Amino acid sequence: MAELSNKPLRFLLQAINYSVFMALIWYFASAPSVRIIENDEAMITIAFAHAGELREPCRMLSQEELNQLAPNMRKIDDCPRERSPVTIEAMLDGEPFYSASLQPPGLFEDGGVDVFHSAKIRAGTHRLHLQMNDSVRIEGFNHRFEREVSIDPAQILLVGFESGQGFVIRGAQK
Repeated sequence: MAELSNKPLRFLLQAINYSVFMALIWYFASAPSVRIIENDEAMITIAFAHAGELREPCRMLSQEELNQLAPNMRKIDDCPRERSPVTIEAMLDGEPFYSASLQPPGLFEDGGVDVFHSAKIRAGTHRLHLQMNDSVRIEGFNHRFEREVSIDPAQILLVGFESGQGFVIRGAQK
């Protein structure tokens, strides 16, 4: 009999506990305002995956070298797996904001590198200059990009890289 009289009280206390818990979740989901960037700021993000060029060029095997190999291993060319490191520099209005030299990952250094960098900048018109070298056989930078971009407040300018096109800008107005 004592159990029956406690049941309504237990339900009431359980409802109060759930209400307090839901009120806390509601408060922390809506009340604290989080500002990632200020009203007069924008963001520029460099994000892409790229495999550097091969460190050494492929070479054709001579007939003597082919004869020394097992029949199932005979290929006309010999291409090493190792790739070049990727060096990238980014400048905004003549001031560098990102510079990195990324080694290729993998056991044989044959993987592609992932580039990701995000920076807050003033909104407005800027001169963006990007340069990248992905080959140890070329001195200096073999990919260059320079352009004037206009970025609105709270806008994100995304910089990518595509092997056939070079640097690609998304989110710019000019």
